[in-house]
Amino acid sequence: MTEHLDKNVNGLGNSLEKVNFGDLPIGQNEDVEFSQELADEADIKAQKRAAEADRRMKNGE
Repeated sequence: MTEHLDKNVNGLGNSLEKVNFGDLPIGQNEDVEFSQELADEADIKAQKRAAEADRRMKNGE
């Protein structure tokens, strides 16, 4: 898997250099609890994008 990341990824400098992500679990079809009370603007935008993507897939767009 990924042995290292570019030094400038997300402005984190060297903190992620030579990190092995191969041992991390891969999640598929996992249920994730969504809390409207804890949602910020980015969460709400992501929820809207997901709903639009679901609609497009359902309609074959």
